[in-house]
Amino acid sequence: MIAEKPLHNNAQPPWQVWRVFRRLLRKPSGVAALALVGVLLAVAIFAPLLAPFDPLELVSNQRLAPPGGVYLLGTDDLGRDLLSRVIFGSRISLKVGLISVAISMLIGGPLGLLAGYVGGWFDEIAMRLMDILYSFPAIILAMLITAMLGPSLTNTMIAIGIVGAPGFSRIIRGPVLSEKEREYIQAARALGASPLYILLGHILPNILAPILVASTISFSLALLSEAALSYLGLGVQPPEPSWGTMLLTGKRFFEVAPWTAIFPGLAIVIAVLGSNLLGDALRDILDPRLKK
Repeated sequence: MIAEKPLHNNAQPPWQVWRVFRRLLRKPSGVAALALVGVLLAVAIFAPLLAPFDPLELVSNQRLAPPGGVYLLGTDDLGRDLLSRVIFGSRISLKVGLISVAISMLIGGPLGLLAGYVGGWFDEIAMRLMDILYSFPAIILAMLITAMLGPSLTNTMIAIGIVGAPGFSRIIRGPVLSEKEREYIQAARALGASPLYILLGHILPNILAPILVASTISFSLALLSEAALSYLGLGVQPPEPSWGTMLLTGKRFFEVAPWTAIFPGLAIVIAVLGSNLLGDALRDILDPRLKK
């Protein structure tokens, strides 16, 4: 009689949260990444408590007020407090980053798992479809999808998620191709484990490291894509405080009020830098090929 539960996967997952966190704290780049990402999360979560003013409040007699005094970062062309808008803009950026990455994983993840495990004609067709998407520059494809769906926050997240899906499918497919040939997978098959159980119970836990690293990098790309689409008028629509739309407004007044573009731009730089540093630090920790 074939056992209902196959041989337990003796290969331990290549990462554990508490151990990874401790190793991040031992690396200067890891500490910097955690600090920057932590600040972004804290600002987004506690935005209503941190913002000194309503980000949508118009003060007609304070248009383009310079930084200092009551308005620490100055005001925009409509008299809205720039600090409050930058703070609330972090919420939109965080939301776009997380949901876009989730959409990319939901589309590209299962496709990469199946393509790597099944192989054959399915792998060939799936990867050729991904190649077609890859043939378009990412921002151009995101602009095309957003233009078809209509400019809005929801459609921006969908467009960025679709654009990021090919990357996830390829990143996941590679480790699956090598993992499925290992001995513990062969043993699981011999004991009657179903392909679905092998994929979800054995292979997936052992390829979480590259998925985690890819997620952090994709998060930073999603932030940049959202800012670019909003800057072009295809993303978040006014008066919502998006860093991209704030840059668009600041461009028109840069010569007389440069702070209207500088501070939203700095916010984007800090958020993207933190995400990239975190991705690099995680790669150094989790990739056994980089260990000395």
